[in-house]
Amino acid sequence: MLLRGVLLAVLAPQLAGALDLPAGSCAFEENTCGFDSVFTYLPWILNEEGHYIYVDTSFAKQGEKAVLLSSDLQAEEWSCLRLVYQITASSRSPSDTSRLNLYVRFEDESFDRLLWSAKEPSDSWLIASLDLQNSSKKFKILIEGVLGQGSTASIALFEIKMTTGYCIECDFEENHLCGFVNRWNPNVNWFVGGGNIRNSPSVLPQDHTFKSELGHYMYVDSVYVKHFQEVAQLISPMTTAPMSGCLSFYYQLQQGNDNIFSLYTRDGAGLYEEIWKMGQPGNAAWNLAEVEFSAPYPMEVIFEVAFNGPKGGYVALDDISFSPVHCQNQTELPFSAMEASCNFEEDLCNFYQDKEGPGWTRVKVKPNMYRAGDHTSGIGYYLLANTKFTSQPGYIGRLYGPSLPGNLQYCLRFYYAIYGFLKMSDTLAVYIFEENHVVQEKIWSVLESPRGVWMQAEITFKKPMPTKVVFISLCKSFWDCGLVALDDITIESGSCSSPERLPPPPGECTFEQDECAFTQERRNRSSWHRRRGETPTSYTGPKGDHTTGVGYYMYIEASHMVYGQKAQLLSWSLRGVTGKHCLTFFYHMYGAGTGLLSVYLKREGESEESLLWRRRGEQSISWLRALIEYSCERQHQVIFEAIRGVSIRSDIAIDDVKFQAGPCAEMEDLTQQSSGYSEDLNEIEF
Repeated sequence: MLLRGVLLAVLAPQLAGALDLPAGSCAFEENTCGFDSVFTYLPWILNEEGHYIYVDTSFAKQGEKAVLLSSDLQAEEWSCLRLVYQITASSRSPSDTSRLNLYVRFEDESFDRLLWSAKEPSDSWLIASLDLQNSSKKFKILIEGVLGQGSTASIALFEIKMTTGYCIECDFEENHLCGFVNRWNPNVNWFVGGGNIRNSPSVLPQDHTFKSELGHYMYVDSVYVKHFQEVAQLISPMTTAPMSGCLSFYYQLQQGNDNIFSLYTRDGAGLYEEIWKMGQPGNAAWNLAEVEFSAPYPMEVIFEVAFNGPKGGYVALDDISFSPVHCQNQTELPFSAMEASCNFEEDLCNFYQDKEGPGWTRVKVKPNMYRAGDHTSGIGYYLLANTKFTSQPGYIGRLYGPSLPGNLQYCLRFYYAIYGFLKMSDTLAVYIFEENHVVQEKIWSVLESPRGVWMQAEITFKKPMPTKVVFISLCKSFWDCGLVALDDITIESGSCSSPERLPPPPGECTFEQDECAFTQERRNRSSWHRRRGETPTSYTGPKGDHTTGVGYYMYIEASHMVYGQKAQLLSWSLRGVTGKHCLTFFYHMYGAGTGLLSVYLKREGESEESLLWRRRGEQSISWLRALIEYSCERQHQVIFEAIRGVSIRSDIAIDDVKFQAGPCAEMEDLTQQSSGYSEDLNEIEF
């Protein structure tokens, strides 16, 4: 956006003059304010004349890093971190530019959380606004600059500022306008009003914040309009943390003029959604507007004014604020994703079914060739419909979800597995019902899928009235009736397919895109391999991955190995912290000749590896969940080691690896799961 660069180029000298910066902030005038370069990497250099710090290729090579680490910080209230930065690159090497990454390092986590990343070069200073959710934990800010190609590649930081409040809030008193930017239009644009600015023919108001000429606000004026439907847009920073509540702002406009003032959201895919439009013009003073706002994934807010001619007058905007409490004018109960989700481990949650008929049954089964265990853990509960004992011509089982407020977009996810049907189409379907149980629309149905594999379904939908999601299982005839299984239903606000969802937690890996940060000392036919679908050898290995049923997992191919040969998969380097860590993952050990799967802890500076967990021989035809608690206060790695068994039917697979801070919340499940196994190492401290 052109104005962003122009605005910052003009205001940059003023930004550096900020005094009394809060903790976690620095203007880099005389020092780095407690931000220190990590000595194992390149040092950040403080400019001799002050104003910024930088790193460039004049004394470093491509790919080298410079890491800046803050002192201990705390944000018990929601905070906003603003970063003023610049990335420059040689014009000859635009394809391999430098990158600037910002991480949050919590004191009790062994990994750093990537909060933001940028690589676009610029001729001027840019602003990044990053939301920090409130937490009682201490943390550090880690800023990493990775140099790209070219003799003039550089990365510079002009200012870091951490303040209490949401990044989407603004009273427009700061020079950088809280990261809000104007979408440039040759004829109509948003400008800063108030203070000494008196360059508009219109009679502009005093600001709302201070109610004097000293304060500032944003305004757009129609005096330069040349065409009908001229549009001016003021765009907020992109949210970087999930938030939901009440967005409020004050606006003022000239009476009796023809303009349309609206508020939109826009996600990373460019999808607009109108969430507010000015109705009857208010009084001539400042008017308060309150709007329900939900941003489950990155989203911008856009204040838009459309003029129908040069007599549209002005629209002024001030004091944008946000509260996690829903608006006072909200009549419907706020939607809760927790209330609309269920893994069926304890009961049916807020789901229910028709009273007549057996319908869906909550079951827990021992996995076998014909029926897998549940999706949640491999040994838990799930729902089963259309059993052979209840099948009859025209049999229908209906499972109703809780009521969902209307006029909101939802993402429905669930896992299903189909067994025994000759024709799979429509054996499971999802409908939208109105509150009075009137069928409105079928939004999804099974067409064809692998039999006996837990498959993930994703559906985005939006209806104007309150609705319920209904799962319907159909038995067409006694001769064509099998089993339909259902598990792990979640309903969240927003679209399932937003391309710019929040970054995945750094301690998680589903292997869908790549091997994450896992490494192998050697790569050959006897190494771990990333694969989707069935393994080549029959009667061993999974039929599909655990994440979606059609995604990727890591496994060893026993037919490429000899008895006793091992393959090791090493995690990224994890920091040592005080307290317990929890490692969870899913493993698949099916086959008459299955060997050994072990998890080891490798501490920095020690050659010996410590055993954390082990399973030997065939375990189940299903994916099973493993939970491991361990403690380590030294830098370390976790190693997954698979050893080939006595026959080619000994493929071993893992999926959905997740590292978390603190003890495992569900260790009792592991105790049940591991009963009967000779080697059971659940918790080891070092």
